[in-house]
Amino acid sequence: MKLSNLYTKAKEEGKTVLSFEVFPPKKTSGIETVYKAIDELAKMNPAYISVTYGAGGTEANNTAIIAEKVKSLGVEPLAHLTCVNNDKVSVEKELDEFKSKGIENILALRGDIVPGVEPKKDFLHASDLCSYIKARGDFELAGACYPEVHMEAKDMVEDIKNLKHKVECGAEHLISQLFFDNEVFYKFQDMARCAGIDVPIAAGIMPVTNTKQIQRMVSMCGASLPANFSRIMQKYENNPEALRDAGIAYAIQQIVDLIAHGVDGIHLYTMNNPYVAGKITEAIVSYTHLTLPTKLEV
Repeated sequence: MKLSNLYTKAKEEGKTVLSFEVFPPKKTSGIETVYKAIDELAKMNPAYISVTYGAGGTEANNTAIIAEKVKSLGVEPLAHLTCVNNDKVSVEKELDEFKSKGIENILALRGDIVPGVEPKKDFLHASDLCSYIKARGDFELAGACYPEVHMEAKDMVEDIKNLKHKVECGAEHLISQLFFDNEVFYKFQDMARCAGIDVPIAAGIMPVTNTKQIQRMVSMCGASLPANFSRIMQKYENNPEALRDAGIAYAIQQIVDLIAHGVDGIHLYTMNNPYVAGKITEAIVSYTHLTLPTKLEV
């Protein structure tokens, strides 16, 4: 099933696409822990579940396996594929494995440069990977976008130009990096539309449930913290349960506002936590009557 068709159907029905993200386990934990999380997440009936490529590509082999598990539960998987540490031979190997498991949708990413590891030279940017996979013709492609500007871009103008090129190279819908200030997303979305980027854009939302998570996200992706968000986090930083609940409440507030503004999709970074995802999904449905678009037959 092409995920772009889900977005088209949702728009026709006046609905919002809800999707989740999960990540492969670290080497210290078994894949069964992820399977348990996926079992619970699938019951929430997301339009699709994306599966990351593993930090630094270290758990790459598990991506196809986990995506196959998602598909077996009746949910469409979106498999991540990075290219910074892959050459054409290894990319072909990954694509063949995806195809053999019935995976039809790929999120094409450059990936993070790992200290001490020399990047491969076949694909310098995600747009190069998009072009390569598009020419093969077996998959539909998604791309990433950055409401607060990619950390390596000179400014928003350059970043939007690069994003448009990525779409021209084959990305048929986009998923944003996480953000905590909706106004930042709306400004980015307006600039993208003005630049002629007309593919669906899903807003990436990460519910913050602990202080370490906040620090990590800010350092990794440069997300800014609005004053009201910072006040909430500071008030409850020494009360883990209250902080978790406050993080969930803030994410719900963000999502309700995004839906009211007609966002194409909500992509929830679940951190493999069904409890948090469940609380948010339940609240979205009850407050906004959000329902998923009728799933299409292949």
